[in-house]
Amino acid sequence: MKSMNTYLDVVYNKKQRPYTDYPSQLCRHLFEMFSMKKGDKLLDVGCGRGDFTKGFKDMGLEVAGIDREKGDSEMLQGIEVKISSDIEHGALPFESERFDVVFSKSVIEHLREPDNFMKEVCRVLKPGGRIITMTPDWRSQIYIFYNDYTHVHPYTPEGLRRVHKVYGFKDVSSKLFYQLPALWKYPWLRIISKMLQLAGPVQKLHKNKFIRWSRELMILATGVK
Repeated sequence: MKSMNTYLDVVYNKKQRPYTDYPSQLCRHLFEMFSMKKGDKLLDVGCGRGDFTKGFKDMGLEVAGIDREKGDSEMLQGIEVKISSDIEHGALPFESERFDVVFSKSVIEHLREPDNFMKEVCRVLKPGGRIITMTPDWRSQIYIFYNDYTHVHPYTPEGLRRVHKVYGFKDVSSKLFYQLPALWKYPWLRIISKMLQLAGPVQKLHKNKFIRWSRELMILATGVK
């Protein structure tokens, strides 16, 4: 019997999703947005093949990662990565109050219930530490959300905000997030992006990056322990 492919092999293979400089740009953007400092300790939950983990490391952070599968050894070389088959119900294998930041991108939508996950994130954060959560926006991705068969829990900005509030985080904010570096630098371009959104939710992936990422939005939520 032929051996099974892993989730990373199928969804995040290098041919379908080649390496780009986007992860490093996003890490720099978040580093500056949340006034992180070199030497801060960051946990990347759902680190995958390591694109964002390495991006934060390159910013001078002391990083660690966790995922259910072993990712790309080249990206994660020299980085502490732990494997856990069940971050939804199990304990994060890190000591309490270790991290200044816990970052997760495209993770929480894979969990049927966020209860244990949010409690564990709070446990491993230092007092005053920050949670940064990114997840697909349900309204703009409704037709493609379940293209990933492991997606089980869609979110809206308000829903994700309430999750963070319920689990005791302070100074919580949650907003739609454009995955276009040009819009971070030139916010006025969002006018064009908003016009493109009048076409309705994304129904297929568009080859033009500006069109695709103007309409295929993420949610960015954050709070402080």
